[in-house]
Amino acid sequence: MDEDLISSSNLPLARKSVIPGTGFFLPDDVEDGLEEKEAQAALAGADVAVIADADADGLACVALIREAYDDVQVVPEPPVDDEEMDDAADVEAITESTDAGTDVPPEPEPDVDPLEEPEPTPHRVALLPASPHNVEDTIQRVADYANPGIDCYVCDLCPDKYEYVETELEALLEVVDDVSWYDHHQWDEDVAEAVREAGVDLVVGDSEEECTADVALRSLAYDFDERFETLAAVTRDHDLWLREDPRSDDLADYAYWTDAAEYVEVVREYGVDLPEWVQAFLTERRVEKQGLIDRAVARAEFREVGGYTVGVTYGRCSQNEVAEAMREQDADASVIVKPAGSASIRGTDAFERCHEVAGRLNGGGHPKAAGCKPDIYDDMLDYAQHWTTRGAVAKQVILDAFEAVLEEADEVDGSDESEN
Repeated sequence: MDEDLISSSNLPLARKSVIPGTGFFLPDDVEDGLEEKEAQAALAGADVAVIADADADGLACVALIREAYDDVQVVPEPPVDDEEMDDAADVEAITESTDAGTDVPPEPEPDVDPLEEPEPTPHRVALLPASPHNVEDTIQRVADYANPGIDCYVCDLCPDKYEYVETELEALLEVVDDVSWYDHHQWDEDVAEAVREAGVDLVVGDSEEECTADVALRSLAYDFDERFETLAAVTRDHDLWLREDPRSDDLADYAYWTDAAEYVEVVREYGVDLPEWVQAFLTERRVEKQGLIDRAVARAEFREVGGYTVGVTYGRCSQNEVAEAMREQDADASVIVKPAGSASIRGTDAFERCHEVAGRLNGGGHPKAAGCKPDIYDDMLDYAQHWTTRGAVAKQVILDAFEAVLEEADEVDGSDESEN
């Protein structure tokens, strides 16, 4: 296949908004092979392994753990090319072309080539990015490639069922000395008990009060300076969607757009006050980010479900900002269906059952923020329909889950009233 057909780097924004990124089209066996090589390279000579969600919260935990273990710092060099340093100055001209109705220049693909051969890193504390959907695979890679007797941390990840990680966790515990698991998501009590009984030091924070970086900060036996306390606080501001510190958006965007390893080293060095060259990078990227947000908001529809207004839209976008825009249009809850098939569900003070809705569709999360991927894609023709209908089937399945959750809640409330 011609690589240009799956590359989104040169697509107009209107088209880029409705189809997945290049990584979606990478076959699982190719992706698995790349991740195997990356794990081997990261674990070569490492004394500690950290399996972490690659968002700002998970990566803040990696920064804290590296600091606690006095791991070597590898701070990226700022760009020296004059044209790169002038990017921020060009944003005004780009914005003017956007206002005139033309597409903004497409967002560059990540600087790291996904097919590039990984090199061993100098870190004693190895970073292994993971997601809720593949945490068991990453646990198994540590079991396969780590030096015997190392410590292992799992951060900002929550298995829906213990069976999903049981075999891999057993293999890991045969290799490592200690496993600590820090998180703040909504854990099923039986899953948490099973993980602890397996021999893991599991610490789960209050998902309404703490992010995982908070949990790591108070759990690690190390006297962190104020810079890291601030890092945890500002990370929490975005992760819990408090929106009280503007720097939290900088952290979230930078973690999303840059390489995970770069993010960790930059926040270790600079804390939450990111250097000018990072700010210039963010400014450039946000031009397109806003364009994708605007398109998703323009597609929004509003449905009444069980007495609540649910905003529903589709697109490749920053889901939190889109959800906020729908909230401002009086949505009690918001659903953002992505081209890759997953969906983000966001609530408000009026609706705090997002995790229940997601739980019916192979997902989970928090009362006000959750995610899922409905099991409705059997082949590429289903995905083609998904893209051309702007997620019509996924939207309806999720709305049906809202209705089922609210009907069940009404039945419980009715039962309680009859008992009284």
